[in-house]
Amino acid sequence: MISSVTVYCSSSNKAPRDYFNAASELGREFAERKITLVYGGGHVGLMGCIADAVMQNGGKVKGIIPRFLEERELAHYGLSELHVVETMHERKMKLAEWGDAYLVMPGGFGTIDEFMEVMTWKHLGHHRKPIILLNLNGFWNPLLRFFDRIADENMANADHASYYTVCDTTDEVLKLL
Repeated sequence: MISSVTVYCSSSNKAPRDYFNAASELGREFAERKITLVYGGGHVGLMGCIADAVMQNGGKVKGIIPRFLEERELAHYGLSELHVVETMHERKMKLAEWGDAYLVMPGGFGTIDEFMEVMTWKHLGHHRKPIILLNLNGFWNPLLRFFDRIADENMANADHASYYTVCDTTDEVLKLL
């Protein structure tokens, strides 16, 4: 039973509108399904959008933000819970611990870093939680091709794709949850 999902996604306000629409839809559905959103605690980009949608629809949101980002006025103070931690490592550990599943939406370097970490941990047997990659508009296709190349060159197991599930739409994500 999935009662909380850690979402990794962009903090950019300049992301394509389709991605914001998906974040809003997922946030509404999380609230309706009583799924707690666990995320990076920011009020900007897709992060702020999904958090706002959950909160506006009566859901629960746990944000985790390092102090240096809070001090840059990026923290979202309208959440159910906002946890301010000292380091990015603390943030990443809490994000990994507090979700029953991971959802990776389109994002930048931080999103890739977080995805790679939970995928590596799954490979090493550190967790068995579902990892869902939301591949809106084929966003993650280049990375998925790179994973195949890593396997083709025998630097990863050919079964690497079993560590995550690729969904092209929010409906597919919601069916998995």
